[in-house]
Amino acid sequence: MSATPSPLAPSSSDRIWTAALLVIGDEILSGRTHDKNIAQVASWLNVQGIRLREVRVVPDVEAAIVEAVNILRARNDYLFTTGGIGPTHDDITVEAVAAALGVEVVIHPDARAILENYYATRGGLTPARLRMARVPAGARLIENALSGAPGIAVENIFVLAGVPHIAAEMLAALTGTLEGGLPVLSVTVGCWVAESEIADLLRTTEKTHAGCQIGSYPFFREGRVGANFVIRSTDRAALDTCAAALIADLKALGLDAVAGGI
Repeated sequence: MSATPSPLAPSSSDRIWTAALLVIGDEILSGRTHDKNIAQVASWLNVQGIRLREVRVVPDVEAAIVEAVNILRARNDYLFTTGGIGPTHDDITVEAVAAALGVEVVIHPDARAILENYYATRGGLTPARLRMARVPAGARLIENALSGAPGIAVENIFVLAGVPHIAAEMLAALTGTLEGGLPVLSVTVGCWVAESEIADLLRTTEKTHAGCQIGSYPFFREGRVGANFVIRSTDRAALDTCAAALIADLKALGLDAVAGGI
């Protein structure tokens, strides 16, 4: 039976919990594969009350992975990695994470049992498939209900598959197990206006409403210029007050502001 990280009670403090994502794979950097994990990891983290602060993409080169792992795990509460834990020779994430932590790579007995069971009717557990039972010494397993091969949790590092739907299964298994703060909420306000025309208004609105951040996302549509303004906060009341104020100020300028975005 696979072991997963022990559940931790959510924090009620105002502390902001952060995470980094390390995307590993030559195929991402070459453009052969378009990464889909960043968005799903970011969305999942937000629900856990954890903010994705940075993303780095590195090739299948051990030194590059080791360097990134050590930098990112040190300046964030959590580090997630995607890619490089399959059965082929170029799947070297496990070795790299182990090297970053200064520990050996071992065969996890529970992972081996899971794979033996999964492949019992699929040709058996070959040496290549056994590679997916390797973990840094001291690691725990993250359940993968979809394809058998588990993810890995060691210290504050969570090693996920690169295939998006398998990574999603691993994230589902981790749901509710990590300590975090309050989820970040958001409200979108849309307006047919060039963002440069109301840059000062956006700045003043954000400054006036403590705890709220406003992101501006311009677009060109139907031959017109517009922008959606996404307001984010962990405080629902503050969020709603900020959104109402922005809409009122935009309308005072004769602009048609739309709650929910355009």
